[in-house]
This record gives sequence, structure tokens and C-alpha cells, in this order.
Amino acid sequence: MSDKRLIAKDNKLISASYSLGIPEQRLIFLAIIEAREQKQLIDARGILNIRAKSYQEQFKVEKHTSYDALKSATSGLFDAHFEYEDVHEKTGKLARHVIRWVQKISYIDDAGMVELQFTDAVIPLITRLSEQYTEYELKQVSELQSEYSIRLYELMMQWKAVGKTNKISVDDLRRKLGVEPEQYKKMNNFKARVLDHAINQINKHTDIQAEYEQHKNGRTIAGFTFKFKVKKNKENTATKITNNGNMTTIEGLNDKQLGRIARNPSFIADYNHLVSSTSPAGQDPKAWEFEMINRLKEDALQFKKRPIREYLEY
Repeated sequence: MSDKRLIAKDNKLISASYSLGIPEQRLIFLAIIEAREQKQLIDARGILNIRAKSYQEQFKVEKHTSYDALKSATSGLFDAHFEYEDVHEKTGKLARHVIRWVQKISYIDDAGMVELQFTDAVIPLITRLSEQYTEYELKQVSELQSEYSIRLYELMMQWKAVGKTNKISVDDLRRKLGVEPEQYKKMNNFKARVLDHAINQINKHTDIQAEYEQHKNGRTIAGFTFKFKVKKNKENTATKITNNGNMTTIEGLNDKQLGRIARNPSFIADYNHLVSSTSPAGQDPKAWEFEMINRLKEDALQFKKRPIREYLEY
């Protein structure tokens, strides 16, 4: 599979507000590539076929994990929508658009395949691109294990030419990243659980090194600016995570054991804050297990509350 698979989105879609889990976002990535490769078909409002094998190869997961991911994403994506604002063509007034991603989506278990049909409003935002669009390589977000890190990377790529975003208000940033209103209301929690975690993942797994600057209105943080630069040499990152204290190592653990860890009630209680309560992982036990297995494999250092292997003992 080529590393030069490009994701391109109209800037309206890049700047839109939506909340999607990792499987849903990854399914959209693969569908966008398929749509652009079959431009005549998608212009005719055709069906796109996304296979588990493609998901498995692109995101470096086990075969059964790719099947579970597509199954989970099918339900999550059908219920999802995004919102953005622009000037209404007829009235000239600012309009807020609420758009569903897909008008039809099916999962074929025995074939390991998803069939989906984007809504008419989505099609021009991914295939009929003008000068106002953002493009990046799919491999840059393939290893990101947080829905917030994926969205933040996309937002920064909109400003790739200058290496710095404009000032984004706190409320606007929360909407764009898909943080629910009831989540992380305290600024220290928002910074630690959303921004810091996303920046750490971006710096570890992508082609850029990023940081943020906060802007205050008196004593209150009113917004953020994100600065970044392209790395000169992106080092290959290992999938095995270890440290001297053996607290967070997953070396030697297979997916079945990691699944047992993810299902442990103590593990769930310790780390349920990592996912949105409205995301598939926050509502479906299988989606939770899938996401936690991937997070353990990609960034086990975030699970520090107790030795990882303790969760096997129940």
C-alpha cells in the first residue's frame, strides 16, 4: 500500500465541528481516497466499498480488529453529522449548516467490507476541490490514537504554509475537536486530557513538531494559537513501549490479553475519561475494547495509574 495516499478536504470540512471516534474517522479517510480514485462513480452518487484488509494494512492492526472496527464504525457513522458556517448564497446572511456524513451504509460481515454512500452535500467537499482545501498524507494520521489528535493535526495542516494557526477561541476549539459540552469543563482538565495528549501524539507519530500558546482575557484563558514545524527527519517509532520500572510495558502481551485488560472493570474506571461518552467507544463495550487495545499498543505510557499487568489479575 502506497505511503502517498493523500487526504484532501475542502476547508469548510476541515474547519467544521464534529465528534467522531477513531474507527469512524479512519473509515472516512479510506472512503475519501476511494471516492477520489473513482471520481466518476462518486459524482454519480455511487456506492464506495471499503474492505477490512485495507483498514488492516493502512492502520497496522490485527485482522479481527479491522473487522470489529468497520462494524463499529458503520453504526457510529450513520448517526454522525458535522456543522459549519458560511455565507448563504441567496440571502447573503451567515448560515449554519448541519450535514449528515452518509445517506446509506452497510456492513457485510462475511466479506469484511463496508458499503457506504456519502450524502450529496459531502461529495463536493471531498472530490470537487477548489483552491480552498487542505491536503496531507494519510500515513501521518494512521498512528494517531486519539480522535482529538487527528482533528488537531487537520486543523494545523490548514495553516501548513505559515506554520502557525490563527487564534482559536476556547469554545470554537472545543467544537472543532468534538469535545462534548459536559466534558472537561475545567481548563486544567481540557489542557491535560485533550490538548497536551493530542500534542504529544502528534509530536510522536506525525511529520510535525507542535506546541500551543494560550491567550488570556484577564485571568481567563480565552483562546489558543498552535505553532508547528516540519521535522527534518521523522524517526520510525517502535510499537513496543517499555520503561525501566516495568510499569507500563506491554511487551509480550497479545491482543487477547490486551482485550482482557481493557475489559477489566478497574481499568475501565481508571481510564473511561479518555473517550467521549457519546462516542462509540463510550457506548459500546466492543468499540471500547478495540480502541483501548490500540491505545495500549501505540502509547502505553499514558496508562500510568497502576502496572498494566495488574489488570490481568481478575
